[in-house]
Amino acid sequence: MDIELPESIRAHLPVLVVLLPLFGGLLAMFTGLVQRGGGVIAWAWSVLITGLMLVCSAAMLQLVHASPEPLVYRLGSWPEAYGIGYSVDALNAYVILVVSIIAFLTTVYAKDSVMAEVANDRHHLFYSVWLLAIAGLIGITVTGDTFNIYVLLEISSLTVYTLVALGGDRDRRALVAALKYLILGSIGATFILLGIGYLLMLTGTLNMGDMHDQLVRMREAGTLANNRTVFVSFAFLMVGLSLKMALFPLHLWLPNAYTYAPSAVSALVAATATKVGVYMTFRFVFTIYGGVYDTSADLQLLALCACLGIVVSSVAAVRQMNVKKVLAYSSVGQIAYIVLGFSLANHTGVTASVIHIFNHAIIKGGMFMAVGAVALRTGGTKIEDFKGIGRQMPVTMAAFTVGGCGLIGVPLTSGFISKWYLVQAAMEEGYWGVAAVVLLGGVLAIVYVWRLIEIIWFGTPDDPNKRVKEAPLSMLVPMWILIGASVYFGIDATWTADSARAAASLLLNGGHG
Repeated sequence: MDIELPESIRAHLPVLVVLLPLFGGLLAMFTGLVQRGGGVIAWAWSVLITGLMLVCSAAMLQLVHASPEPLVYRLGSWPEAYGIGYSVDALNAYVILVVSIIAFLTTVYAKDSVMAEVANDRHHLFYSVWLLAIAGLIGITVTGDTFNIYVLLEISSLTVYTLVALGGDRDRRALVAALKYLILGSIGATFILLGIGYLLMLTGTLNMGDMHDQLVRMREAGTLANNRTVFVSFAFLMVGLSLKMALFPLHLWLPNAYTYAPSAVSALVAATATKVGVYMTFRFVFTIYGGVYDTSADLQLLALCACLGIVVSSVAAVRQMNVKKVLAYSSVGQIAYIVLGFSLANHTGVTASVIHIFNHAIIKGGMFMAVGAVALRTGGTKIEDFKGIGRQMPVTMAAFTVGGCGLIGVPLTSGFISKWYLVQAAMEEGYWGVAAVVLLGGVLAIVYVWRLIEIIWFGTPDDPNKRVKEAPLSMLVPMWILIGASVYFGIDATWTADSARAAASLLLNGGHG
């Protein structure tokens, strides 16, 4: 369905998707003046803002697909080398839409969860920080210059740390998790800033496209050969980005952050934050360094980390006694699948990575929503809280079960599509060991997912007389939209596959169309 917007709005879509949650977040603070803590008013305002952002994102994707050239938006009159420029092409329009869908649905879902898990006098603060975090994530994806990426990365990071820490009202371990996330996230951001600084020193520009052009000219002039600065910049960036996207073994901040954060925050961050980290890696690896020098050895190292991450995180998930932590370790493995795809550096592999950004977002977002609904009704997310819960919350647990099938990669789910492309990509390169690791990851997923399903549907509650109500409709609807989408795009993957192929062609062509 085409989205018709006035020309005066369409011309400013790249900046509107950032300004809406940015100013929406700042204004959300003032809902505390109308109602103590903001409460429902702050929630309704956030739903409105994220809904408008979703409409703008969908309209922008239409414009990108209708034009052979990316949408470019210049802020101010600064020279291109130093000014802030937004550029939207097939890749980031796709990622922006994914983030916008998750942001809107998790905001709708958040009302009852936040009321139960966050102190009443902090609701306006929660939704303000929530919208600012979304603004940072969208801004990272839409911007075309490296320093603005760093600034927006800090906005998103600082706000996510705060959102995780707000879980301290329910469990004090959230504060420790937020501090750990803060320390490791700051280290990662420092590495990224140093990498950007070395690139600026080498090229004299902050614009990503211009950086690439300068590096290509240096290579053609013969001045780039054995230039240590470009190698050091790449190394700093890869370490920093690996921390941000939680690639094994730099994933240690993720399990506790996802586990002890408020349930709505776990759903939002699990479905978006690490995906934006992967997007940043795409941009630096392909848009700036693509065609500049041979990165195959570096990508092979990333592939090794990804293979280890798939196996180690899946084994760790089997051993966990908290369902949120099971899903958290599963997320480490799913990020490894995405990294493994683009590390193969062929068209099918990059396509698999881009597809899995969407597929994992909808699956894991829906599953964390289901766990949050159980937390609302039972007060916990430990294994014992889920014993026999399927008989009392059948609609919620059916969503969780279908999502688990997607994690395994059962046919007719979107997770199967991702793994099918990934196995194909490995076999095209003759990497039979990599294909075996992907299949082994699916087998291990069967172990930890079936363990949960068995407890949910066939377990005996510790207190058989305890009555648990089904989740409220405001939580069930967004949950089932995501889980339903994971089934729909497992049956008909035309849109995701076509969008992913277009993005893969763009990236492998240097990220410049």
